Amino acid sequence: MTIAIGAVMTEHIVAGRLDDMRPAGETVRYPQNPEEVDALNGLPVADLVNVLADEIVSVINNAQIDAIGVAVPGIVRFGVVEDSPNLTQLKGVRLADELTRVLGEKGVNAPVHISNDADAIAAGVAATRGQLNKLTRVWTIGNGIGYGRWPYVEGVWEGGHITVTLDPKEKFCGCGGIGHLEGIMGYRAMRMRFLDLEPEEVFANAKKGDERCREFVDLWHRSLAAATASFIHLAGPGRFYFTGHNVGFLDLPMLRRHLETMVKMSPLLSYSLEILPNDDATALLGAGVSAIRALAS
Repeated sequence: MTIAIGAVMTEHIVAGRLDDMRPAGETVRYPQNPEEVDALNGLPVADLVNVLADEIVSVINNAQIDAIGVAVPGIVRFGVVEDSPNLTQLKGVRLADELTRVLGEKGVNAPVHISNDADAIAAGVAATRGQLNKLTRVWTIGNGIGYGRWPYVEGVWEGGHITVTLDPKEKFCGCGGIGHLEGIMGYRAMRMRFLDLEPEEVFANAKKGDERCREFVDLWHRSLAAATASFIHLAGPGRFYFTGHNVGFLDLPMLRRHLETMVKMSPLLSYSLEILPNDDATALLGAGVSAIRALAS
């Protein structure tokens, strides 16, 4: 039996144990109160790693662990978080090495694998459907916009920062770039754009016929269609999944209508779109699966 720990660190931390790539036992969450949404942003790196390590240790239950997988937002390469606009204190942190050291001090010695959170969701989706040998792509819609791909291939894959407009006024992306997908779709970006409305109110008002809000909701969907069309033209068609805290904003028929105007070549038309419920379990599973697969590479 292969035993792994999966953990996800976004605006909160969840961790759980996997036996032969299946969830085993209860998961833990920090902070426990789901209403606390900024608990991690103010933590120094050392404290953040210690909290993460404590959550991992709490689900081991004296088992012999083969691998530990952790999913975090941002550019992650070779165990280093090269940048993370939504957890800025992680930028430049050699997270695999730091977590390995702290876990070792707590008596846990197992290889640590760090992956991007959207990639972990893609891995989790593929594992859940028994499709680990097939291309799986996921958009995560939240404060930031993530693009996940399984199987993993070397690259940056920051799909949320793909350029979807040349309008110089589109400068709401958290990274500071102009014209980015996240600068239109991201929750933080929407709040900056509509200082008088919350994003939920924007989408609600659009359904009631408010013209300003309707125009933005159309832009929101066209932007996602443009980014999706770009990946279809680069890597081919297939199934795209959509999930995340704000996936409820997504109108799939509207997205499909825009996508149909952008993808016209017949070999590329065999794509499909599917909304997934937002949950931590899929990313947690994918983080563990990624760590197990990394052992064999």
